[in-house]
Amino acid sequence: MRAVGCVERVDLGEVPYEDAVRDMTDWAERRRAGEIPDRLALLTHPPVITYGSRTPPAELPAELTVPLVPVDRGGQATYHGPGQLIGYLVLNLRERGPGDIVRWVENGLIAACAGLGFETVRRDTPPGGQSLVGVWTPDGRKLVSIGMRIRGGVTSHGFALNITSDLVEFTRFVACGLPGVAMTSLAELAAEQGRPTPSESEVRDAVAGALGAG
Repeated sequence: MRAVGCVERVDLGEVPYEDAVRDMTDWAERRRAGEIPDRLALLTHPPVITYGSRTPPAELPAELTVPLVPVDRGGQATYHGPGQLIGYLVLNLRERGPGDIVRWVENGLIAACAGLGFETVRRDTPPGGQSLVGVWTPDGRKLVSIGMRIRGGVTSHGFALNITSDLVEFTRFVACGLPGVAMTSLAELAAEQGRPTPSESEVRDAVAGALGAG
């Protein structure tokens, strides 16, 4: 996949999930019409659990402590909330040419984590197995969830990177369709290394730089 032009960086604060989806849908329509360039929006959400159409009801929380919202992206159920960096990618794949956009995102985020001093990896999904798309620690903990949609050659949705997320929230349901998956955060990894957690600003800059967003 070739890089075409620049990716516009849009920095936002905390945005309610439904508002962000409305804006993202508008951006995707405008990107298909050629009105805006490729775009990476960086933001956070108030607490919410989102889930795709293929998520079995048994994987959703038995008791609701935060809003539960169905979505039109790939992937299963996941949690969004304070301390997590959300990245929404609106990219015209027809201009970028052949290539695996999800792997491109995975590799970009792995590079961003490396720049922050953390070793991470991607994992191949075994035939017939539950998707392992995302960014993982070498010992099998999941740091970044990725769920994207492609419509009319343009992507929407994106990724969620845990910086200082409350990891307990992920134990209230089957995260990412993977029973027993251990989620982690940069704060947890930094503590294990005996060093400070990178600030959200530092993480935003590392992610934007790795994904070519200026």
